[in-house]
Amino acid sequence: MNVHPTLEEGKHLKIINVVGARPNFMKMAPIIKAMDRYPDQIEHLLVHTGQHYDRKMSKAFFDDLGMPKPDIDLGVGSGSHAEQTGQVMVKFEQVCLKERPDLVIVVGDVNSTMACTITAKKLAIRVAHVEAGLRSGDMGMPEEINRLCTDVLCDYLFTTDAGADENLRAEGVADEKIVFVGNVMIDTLLHHKAMAEKLTTCRDMGLEAGHYAMLTLHRPSNVDDKKTLNGIFEALAEIAGQLPIVFPIHPRTRKMMDKFGLSYYLAPRADGKGIIVTEPLGYLEFLHLQMQARMVLTDSGGLQEETTVLGVPCITLRHNTERPITVDEGTNVVIGNDKQRILGAANEVLEGRDVAGRVPEKWDGKAAERIVEWLLGNA
Repeated sequence: MNVHPTLEEGKHLKIINVVGARPNFMKMAPIIKAMDRYPDQIEHLLVHTGQHYDRKMSKAFFDDLGMPKPDIDLGVGSGSHAEQTGQVMVKFEQVCLKERPDLVIVVGDVNSTMACTITAKKLAIRVAHVEAGLRSGDMGMPEEINRLCTDVLCDYLFTTDAGADENLRAEGVADEKIVFVGNVMIDTLLHHKAMAEKLTTCRDMGLEAGHYAMLTLHRPSNVDDKKTLNGIFEALAEIAGQLPIVFPIHPRTRKMMDKFGLSYYLAPRADGKGIIVTEPLGYLEFLHLQMQARMVLTDSGGLQEETTVLGVPCITLRHNTERPITVDEGTNVVIGNDKQRILGAANEVLEGRDVAGRVPEKWDGKAAERIVEWLLGNA
């Protein structure tokens, strides 16, 4: 018999769930869905800090993820790291003082994650971090600073893999704070996989499954230096001569390519190959294309995890990763942004010598259920 945990009679948890950027919604969606199974025990609010304004967050985006629109939008917007963090803290403090939650849940590693953690803890509110313990070892990444500050303050640390557990223990975190639950991003992927399969996006774009690559590129270390960005696109242009590369372009990358005079790399080719530039895609569209790609080239974090579960070769254009399990067990290789190394990794895939990975433990679509059931029994 499957017995669900229950709180003490008459007690319920009031929880504020925080999202700051589009990937946070994908991580929070299954948690909200799991909370909705316990309406008598959990009252929850969704707060969007507005850290990243995304005009593509239409009604369809929320419908795709099966989650409500935010109850509160702080509308912080863009700015320097200090400006953004400070504004989130000021506005989130007002929400906490008004709502008086028992618990705040933050996900990921954006500025909002750290800012809301600090704010809640200074008000003596407990905080749980979902996706805790990930470390790149690169203090030049703003996300690494956010991860470290968040984890040292949080009461409950929900991790994606055993390596994250070890990182936290090495930093002196008590075992009772660490809970290995799996990967909520994969919950979302597995829940939507069948829906994504039914789309016709690949065919509508004139592409053949297994005969194109996907590309995402946005990190300052790749796009803010002309020589680096040119080298990356020299490699991509060679790869695109063998199979087309679908590139949902990030606004930052488009801006820098225009600034450096490199936009000619994005020009359409008569043979149908080359780099196919699109606007940012919806979640299901992107998943559909990712599932059928021959390879994915990226500097994203989440795509390293998704490709591992989908069994799609992933070439990460970074010098490090906070998700080493995708290399140790998955389909990911981390090769930096050197032209020759990019070409070498792509040729390995094209010649059928890519990594045969496996799905990590507890990446089974049930991480959010584990989080909520643990909170009901322990928070």
